[in-house]
Amino acid sequence: MQATAYTYDPATRSGSVLLDDGTPLPFDAEAFDAGGLRLLRPGQRVRIETGAGDERPRITLVTLQTF
Repeated sequence: MQATAYTYDPATRSGSVLLDDGTPLPFDAEAFDAGGLRLLRPGQRVRIETGAGDERPRITLVTLQTF
């Protein structure tokens, strides 16, 4: 699934993305580390993978979207 990076905190390696419908979805350091990224800037297009969460999907991987 594709999304747009919305926030990112390099100290905690966590942040959030905006889905294409505008819905924000947070990610944690585990999801960031799974993608092998070193830095993420707001506005970058990313590819995410999700798993089951309590009330909504939980991001399990964040990586850059390449064309």
